[in-house]
Amino acid sequence: MTHVDPKAKHPKTALVVVAHPDDAEFLCGGTAAAWAADGWDVHYMLTTSGDMGTKDTSLTREKLAQIREKEQRAACDVLGVKELVFLRYPDGFVEDTAEMRGRIVRELRRLKPWTVITWNPYRSSFTHRDHRLTGQSVVDAVFPLARDPLAYPEHQLDGLEPHRVMELLLAGHEEPDHWIEIPPDAFKRKINALKKHKSQLGQAPIREMRKRIKERMAEAAKDQDFELAESFRRMAWR
Repeated sequence: MTHVDPKAKHPKTALVVVAHPDDAEFLCGGTAAAWAADGWDVHYMLTTSGDMGTKDTSLTREKLAQIREKEQRAACDVLGVKELVFLRYPDGFVEDTAEMRGRIVRELRRLKPWTVITWNPYRSSFTHRDHRLTGQSVVDAVFPLARDPLAYPEHQLDGLEPHRVMELLLAGHEEPDHWIEIPPDAFKRKINALKKHKSQLGQAPIREMRKRIKERMAEAAKDQDFELAESFRRMAWR
């Protein structure tokens, strides 16, 4: 297990980059809540607005995007997330392009996070295309693009200097090596944040969902000295 020394002094700023509304709550909502309660500035960036995630044929992409963005904002309020940015690429059609990587680099240079959390792009098992390509774009934006002054030099015209992310946490990894303790209040906030995604979970039995999520988090923490955890694969630069 690798870890950050809790006594180490560093900027408490984190950026979570995922593909769809509710992705972050499932993957790291407890971590976001725990960090926000500990004084971190936690930011979210979503590459899409989840505008294809419905079986209701009466909805248009535009209307669904409005609904899901509103739900995500409400979830962020529950968790204590400071800022939410949507890149608004079409759901289901995210591409790992130089243009998207540039937009991610811009946010890294603007927010200057110490830690970035994103989807693991290296899964060997099936995963959503948007998850995979969002994760890949973020990994490449973090290293080396955001740190190199000759990558997207136009950012400097807006006063954005190169930035070196110190820690990258890959969520959904099949071989995690980093576990974050989720205390009871942060777990409660994670569940309450998930409840805000009514367009996706409105018919789900909340008690059963809560039970399954708690069991999964207890399984993640089984070899740790705490009860509930969210797990990641960690990459760090010091």
